Amino acid sequence: MRYDWTPLWRSTIGFDRLFDVLDEVQRTAEETYPPYNIERLDENRFQITVALAGFTPDEVALTVEQNDLTLEGRRNEKEEKTFLHRGISARNFKRQFRLADHVEVKGARFENGLLVIDLQREIPESMKPRHIPIGSGNVTQIEAKAA
Repeated sequence: MRYDWTPLWRSTIGFDRLFDVLDEVQRTAEETYPPYNIERLDENRFQITVALAGFTPDEVALTVEQNDLTLEGRRNEKEEKTFLHRGISARNFKRQFRLADHVEVKGARFENGLLVIDLQREIPESMKPRHIPIGSGNVTQIEAKAA
């Protein structure tokens, strides 16, 4: 079931991106292949683990553009096989993950049929909280000190 956000757009200003994100989350929730986990390792480190049984590293492409992490898999099946039962999916896929601001991909590796993607949030110094000392009298210059 998809929700139509249009009525909310009429009464909000500047929240366009929020509704786009909500719509994207709703759309991607309907996709189930390939299965994946998202794990928080600590406050600023995350890990995405994707089950890619049967794929090799050269059949998988991982790209980052702005805040979008895209994972694509293209199987290179050259030989014809006759399966009596095929329970391991071999289909091509494209899965996208929306990264929060300042989250960077630090690396990716295959481990036992799982693709592990390491992510880290790195907030620039200029955006971290700062302690501002309060002067008294006729102080003309106040220096900001890191909290």
